[in-house]
Amino acid sequence: MKKAHVFKYLIASCLLTLPLVAAATPPLQPPHSYPSMAPLSQYLMTDRAAEIALARSAAPAAISDQATVLVLQAHGYVTAVQGKNGFVCAVERSWMSPFDAPNFWNPKLRGPICFNPQAAKSILPMTYKRTSLVLAGQTREEIKKDIEAALAAKQLPALEPGAMSYMMSKQAYLDDRFGHWIPHLMFYTATNVDWGADKDGSPIMLNPQFHGAPEPVNVLMIPAGKWSDGTVAPSM
Repeated sequence: MKKAHVFKYLIASCLLTLPLVAAATPPLQPPHSYPSMAPLSQYLMTDRAAEIALARSAAPAAISDQATVLVLQAHGYVTAVQGKNGFVCAVERSWMSPFDAPNFWNPKLRGPICFNPQAAKSILPMTYKRTSLVLAGQTREEIKKDIEAALAAKQLPALEPGAMSYMMSKQAYLDDRFGHWIPHLMFYTATNVDWGADKDGSPIMLNPQFHGAPEPVNVLMIPAGKWSDGTVAPSM
C-alpha cells in the first residue's frame, strides 16, 4: 500500500490527525467503535490545574506562558487564565474530529492546541459552537446540520488570514492506537487554496478535520520536529 494511501486511511479516524505509517508498520487494527456520546463526566478533567498544564503543553513556553487558557466544564469552555499575547490554549475533545471519524465520540481523546490571535478569532468559535451543541445533547448528525445552518446565516466568523495553531504536546492523546503522534503546526486556509499537500516528497499534509464538511476551511499540517519542551520528536 502506498504511503499516501495509508495516511488518508489513518487520518479519518483521529481527532485532528493520525500518523503517516511507514512500510514496516504492522497491519492496521480495526478501529474501536464509539457510536454515541459517553457520559459527559468521561470527557471532563476533574483536575483544573492538570488541564491548564495540558493545554499549555501544546506550544513552547515562550508562547503558552503568556496565552489565555481555557478549560472545559459541564456548560462549556471557560477562561481559567487570562493571557497577554492574544494566543489561546485549550484541550480539544473528540467532537472536533471529522463528522465521519470513528473517534468522534471517543471520551479518551485530548488534543492540546494553542491558537494564534487570528485563529482565536475565527477558528476557536467553531470549537465553541460544536461544544455547545454537544453539551446540549445533540447527535453528530444534528450537530452537523446546525453548523451548516449557522454558516448559512453567517453566525460564525469568516476565516482570518494568517490563522494557525500549535499542536506540539507530548501529553496529547489523539487516537487509541497511536497516542500523541508527532508535534506539528496547523495552518487554516480557504478550501480553494493549494499548498501541494500530500504530494510525493511534500512535508505538508491535509487534515480532514473541517475540509469544507461543513466548515469552509482546510487544515494544513507541517511536522515541527520537536516537542513543545524542546526535545527531539520521532520522525514520521
